[in-house]
Amino acid sequence: MDGKGRFVKIIFIIVAALFMLSWLIKSDFGRSFAQPDWLSVRDAFFTTLAAFLTLSVMSFLYKDNPYYKFAEHLFVGVSAAYWMSVAFWSTIVGNLFPRISPELSHYFGVPFKGFDIFYFLPVVLGIMLLLRLSSKAGWISRWPLAFIVGTTAGLNLIRYLRSDFISQVSNTFVPLLVEWKGVGSFFSGFSLAASGQFALSLSNLVIFIGVFCGLIYFFFSKEHKGFFGGASRMGIWVLMITFGASFGYTVMGRISLLVGRLTFLFHDWLGLIR
Repeated sequence: MDGKGRFVKIIFIIVAALFMLSWLIKSDFGRSFAQPDWLSVRDAFFTTLAAFLTLSVMSFLYKDNPYYKFAEHLFVGVSAAYWMSVAFWSTIVGNLFPRISPELSHYFGVPFKGFDIFYFLPVVLGIMLLLRLSSKAGWISRWPLAFIVGTTAGLNLIRYLRSDFISQVSNTFVPLLVEWKGVGSFFSGFSLAASGQFALSLSNLVIFIGVFCGLIYFFFSKEHKGFFGGASRMGIWVLMITFGASFGYTVMGRISLLVGRLTFLFHDWLGLIR
């Protein structure tokens, strides 16, 4: 056995020993080690397993290794099995069986809603889609796949048109002067509060200028010079600030996940945080 194989075996033995030690300490046997928050043998095993899987995923920060690959494959496999089970009970048992067979509905404990022959259409499409596993009849699966892609694209087109286009356009039609009652009323009731007239008017003005300059940046029928060029450069700043805020929001979401895993490691597993 070469040196690398021997080193890998030693690391595996050390990891397995630490896993067993953590399992024993976190379980009922932990009372012998003065462990205040001991768990049942089953809960201690899953807590230790979750901790070691978390550390296995984080080990990718060093380099790719078998422990990371094991955690990755386990996560993908468990996720696929979970969503397959959810799809079976929610789609097939929850929607299909109550529409095609009272016997199957009674067997799975769901109420029969009446026979509907159109529910056999997804059954046929599903069987055709499974023919993808066949080397000779795999071409048949292209038809249901095309139907699924086309139907999904058509439905999402309407949904995104309503939510991402029409709603975005309507939200830009804002008054530049909110509840304007004259100059005297504006200065007599002047306030820097976020819900005040000045702050709301300034916010709407920024939205208007930002949208206007952003649209000018994408207008290529006129050369970007002079006022047009200045508005175009302002549109670039607006776009960069928007992309940066979106990226920062995404990073903060990932950091919150990291904080959650670190809290699990130091609180639930090691018990260092009370």
